[in-house]
Amino acid sequence: MEDVSRGPDGKGIEGQTSVILPGKTIGILGGGQLGRMLAQAAQTLGYRVHVYEPQAQCPAGAVANREVNASYDDTEALREFARGVDVVTYEFENIPAGPLAVIAPLVALYPRAEVLHTTQNRQREKAWLRTSGFPHVAYAEALDGDIAPAVAQVGLPCVVKTADFGYDGKGQMKLTTPADVEQAVAIFRGRRCVVEAWCEFSCELSVIVARSTAGETRAFPVAENIHLHHILDFSIVPARVVPAIATAAEALAARIAETLGVVGLLAVELFLTTQGELVVNELAPRPHNSGHWSLDGCATSQFEQHVRAVCGLPLGSVVVREPTVMVNILGDAWKWAAGKQVGEPDWSAVLAEPHAKLHLYGKAEPRAARKMGHFTVRAADVDTAITRAAELKATL
Repeated sequence: MEDVSRGPDGKGIEGQTSVILPGKTIGILGGGQLGRMLAQAAQTLGYRVHVYEPQAQCPAGAVANREVNASYDDTEALREFARGVDVVTYEFENIPAGPLAVIAPLVALYPRAEVLHTTQNRQREKAWLRTSGFPHVAYAEALDGDIAPAVAQVGLPCVVKTADFGYDGKGQMKLTTPADVEQAVAIFRGRRCVVEAWCEFSCELSVIVARSTAGETRAFPVAENIHLHHILDFSIVPARVVPAIATAAEALAARIAETLGVVGLLAVELFLTTQGELVVNELAPRPHNSGHWSLDGCATSQFEQHVRAVCGLPLGSVVVREPTVMVNILGDAWKWAAGKQVGEPDWSAVLAEPHAKLHLYGKAEPRAARKMGHFTVRAADVDTAITRAAELKATL
């Protein structure tokens, strides 16, 4: 399903009418796999790509026209980078929002630094959801380094999450007993946190919505996500939910993107509760792991859509080609002995499957729980796609 709209004056967001056409240069902050796939999509459309990343020889830099290696706090390097491109975007939200203020006067920056400031901190994000009236998990703040009062407020079971720099389960802990609380008080002492009431859910969903500088908004179909050890394992499209839930999830994501003022992509992670209600878990203003299915299963990939959005191009179709399942490939798939890598995974089964596509991210060093790539499987029906994806995963 698609959700499409334009600004009320026909001129798009904040009256903007400028379009950044192919041939221009896109700057990407962050050099990981999301930046890599974003750069590849931009170059397919005819753009040049410059990547800004503190670590040299990054995955995105390997496919970019130019790679700049400097700290995100190096304001002079950021200014020089901004002067050499026509628009700047970012591939992950753990970039300090403050230094981005030096870019804004020099070049278009999407999503805006204010969006990043809100979504890169769980406390600010939760507060924004509450103030804006969007459904969210009940929570309490522990901003003075003492989580005990917040735990008492929401009750057990609950989940403690650090306010900053959390992803793939990092910086969080589920508490179910008083002994867990005592342990968590020591672990999280001195750290700003939010404490969330435990949400009983039937499944986890996500919607990636694009919003362009022209005011056009379009949601990708809902993905159903299955996690293993807090890391996304499978994404399934279409999600196995009734049509009314899928429609409501897409509409909710579009409203959040519009209210937040996003230009680019916004991933909205949701719980479908056992009572059939949708509540927002987290937001990510960038391409998202749960959107990788779109590279092979959708008329327009999330990466191409992001480029279209930040450059003011018409947004692409999000029609699903076939039911698609995406499976993450972690560093655990490599062969290990005595803590050392001794061999590569056997890719033969995935490569031999005519309805599967393998995507590796070009990372030099595999590590346990590190995302090294993914593969997708398409089929005539979702159950067949899931079964074949599970079989192929077992061969790695």
